[in-house]
Formats: sequence, C-alpha cells, structure tokens
Amino acid sequence: MQNNFYMLKHISVFILIIGLSGCATEYNLATQQEERIFYSTEKEVRMGKSISKAVEKEYELVDDPLIQKRVEDIGKKIAEVCDRKEIDYHFKVIDDKEVNAFALPGGFIYVHSGLIEQVADDNELACVLSHEVGHIVARHSIKKLQAAMGYNFLLILMTQAPDRGKLISGANLAFMEIISGYSREDELLADQLGARYAKRAGYNPEGMINFLQTLQDVNRRKPLRPKSYFKTHPYIPDRIRVVKQELGQELTFDDYINIEQKPHGQ
Repeated sequence: MQNNFYMLKHISVFILIIGLSGCATEYNLATQQEERIFYSTEKEVRMGKSISKAVEKEYELVDDPLIQKRVEDIGKKIAEVCDRKEIDYHFKVIDDKEVNAFALPGGFIYVHSGLIEQVADDNELACVLSHEVGHIVARHSIKKLQAAMGYNFLLILMTQAPDRGKLISGANLAFMEIISGYSREDELLADQLGARYAKRAGYNPEGMINFLQTLQDVNRRKPLRPKSYFKTHPYIPDRIRVVKQELGQELTFDDYINIEQKPHGQ
C-alpha cells in the first residue's frame, strides 16, 4: 500500500510537469489579470459534466417545468451578457428546501427550490444566478479544486477513467470541496460581477443587496443549516458593502458597524 502511494505521488508529479508544459497565459476579464491556465475550456467542461452527474445522483431535480423555465430564462439572459461566452451555461433546479445555490466548473449552475421560495422577485433571483455565473467567469471553482486536490486528481475527472467507481467518488469529493465555500476575495468579486451582469441583462442589481439582507435577517432570528447559502456563501456584511459600492450607493451606519465588528467568516 505504501509503495502504491509513493508510485502515485511520482506519477502525479510527472503528469503535473507535462500539464504545466502545455499551460498558457491569458487575460482574465473577471480578475483583470494575466493568469496561468492549466486546463483548457474543453477539459473544464468535461470536469463539470462529471461532477454534475454526481450532483444529480445525490439530489432530485424539480418536476415542475414552470419553475425550471423561469430559472433557465433568467439564467440565459445573464449568460448572454457575461464576460465568458465561449461555454454553454446550464441552469437547473434541485428539489430541496435548503436555501442554497452553487456553480460547477464549465458552466453548470444549480439552485435549490428552497432558495427560490426566499427570493422576492426575478431581480433577486437574477442576482443569485449572476453571482454564480461570476464564479464561473472568474474560474473560482477550478482554481479551488486545483489547490485542494491537485492536478492528477482533476485529470481523472476530465478523462474516461477505467475505474468508474473511482470517477464517481472523485466527483463527489470535488462537489463537497466546491460547496464548502470560497474565500472572501472570491465571494466579493463574484458579487461585483453578478451586480454588473444583472444590470446588463436588464434586472435591478439592488436585488442582490435585498436578498443578502433578507438572508442576514433570517439567520439572526434562526441560524440556517450548515449547507445553507449563508454558510456556503459567507462574509454577508462585507458583500452587502461591496455591492453598494459597485452600484455607487452610500454606505449606512450599519454598514460601517459591520465592517468593524463582523465575526470572522460572516
């Protein structure tokens, strides 16, 4: 077993070297930086498909064409105006009461039916979806998985692995890593991009502020469950402040209090 571990380690290093030799530098419109890209868009989409299959084995999708159409219609409008149009975006609704949403690599976005019940209107829903699109545009999930799991592990998700069991297990691990939450910087950037895309698509970007404030109020009265949007998308006070600044709004006294007194991770 130990010999297998060391063999796998050396193989991983070898594959990593090969992969790095083929990587390219490109300008990311979202981060406004030159970035080293280790995976082609095609491979990223392939990885997203693998993880999406694991998601849909774990969760049931809603059996309501009207709800699905509402999300798809709004999502497509957001996708048409985002800064990464070379991929196809897929928007699906999970039949689950959790208030949550998440994005997978390659354009796969899921929103829980419980979250849809919480949004006040299409503006708020559009802002939730545009936030997730922002993560994909900035390639946050692929970067997070690369840092946490390594090149060799992700390569398995991009290829036809001979051991289907390992592929499914790997996809599940990747999914759990994604929904564990992003860094503060990633969340704030996704909010900035989300507000921008929602506005471009014809929605009121203040819907993002309204939705975040609603979640914050709900969580103060009754803490949400571990996999809720509040838990997987932390730093709520910071995010409200950043969106207000993106929209050119003045900060309130409460915003400044939250900046000074916010607990870590909220």
